Order: sequence, then structure tokens, then C-alpha cells
Amino acid sequence: MNLDEAKKQTVAAWIAEGLKLSEIQKRLESELGIKLTYMEVRFLLDDLKVIPKDPIPAPPPKPNVPAQSATDESAAELEDLDALEEELPGPEMKPATGAGNVKVTLDKITKPGSVVSGSVTFSDGKQASWNLDQFGHLGMAPAEKGYRPPPADVQEFQLALQSELAKLGY
Repeated sequence: MNLDEAKKQTVAAWIAEGLKLSEIQKRLESELGIKLTYMEVRFLLDDLKVIPKDPIPAPPPKPNVPAQSATDESAAELEDLDALEEELPGPEMKPATGAGNVKVTLDKITKPGSVVSGSVTFSDGKQASWNLDQFGHLGMAPAEKGYRPPPADVQEFQLALQSELAKLGY
């Protein structure tokens, strides 16, 4: 598109004002009588070697924070939960037990690609190796191909694993 110097300066001034391409396209048609497509306006700005300004984002609104600090609130919530548990009747939460003992051991040298790894012996004596990756995914590889532990043993394994990891600070 060939524009004279006055029109080029006008378009450059619009860019300096911070107008968007669509606004420049409308002004070209309304004020200068030049009808261009959006893409043609982009090419025009490229020819003029001007770059539209990025809009300045509005600052995010600040949340209303009550006078109490977050730690005070969480401590108060924990106290409320403790009081609620004392009031509610019901059975105590006990770990689920399987058909027998499930033994979980941790490897002294962690397997590559794992945060922590080890082995497990299920109640029927079958063994499997397990690992936990950095995304929290638990993987298990039984020693016997196609072996699936009983559901009660899986639950017991998860509780035993959680207990062992808590001892290490996980």
C-alpha cells in the first residue's frame, strides 16, 4: 500500500497512542477513506516499521484479608475439627488389615527415575518391587508375571508404605 508521508505519520501517531490493529483499520476507513483488510493493515505497519504497543495489563485485585493471619486461622480450624471429632460418636479409624501380614521395605539405593523405591511381600508370600516417582505416581512390578495381590493386601500395603515414608519425612 502506498501512502503519502502525511498518512504514514498519521498511522504512526495512532500506533504511538496505543491503538490496536482493528482500531487502526477502522480509522483508516473512517478518517482516510482507505479500506483495508486486517492482514493488509498488519503488512502496512510492517512496511512503516512500526510496532503496536502491548496493552498494559490491569493489576490483579487484592483479596480482602481479615486481621487474623493465615496460621491463626488454620490453627483455629484444627481446634474446631478436634472438638468436632470428640463430640461425634462412631468407630475409631483403624488401618485396614489384609488376609495376613504385608511387609514393606525401602531400598537403600533408590532405583533410577524414582524418588523412593523398595519391595513388598504380600500375605500369600508373593513379592513385588515398587517405586514412587517425582509426580507421586506409584508403580509396582510383581516378581511373578500376571500376579495381582488381594484387594485387602493392597490396602494394607498402602498404609504400611505411608507409615514407612512418614518415618523418612515424606
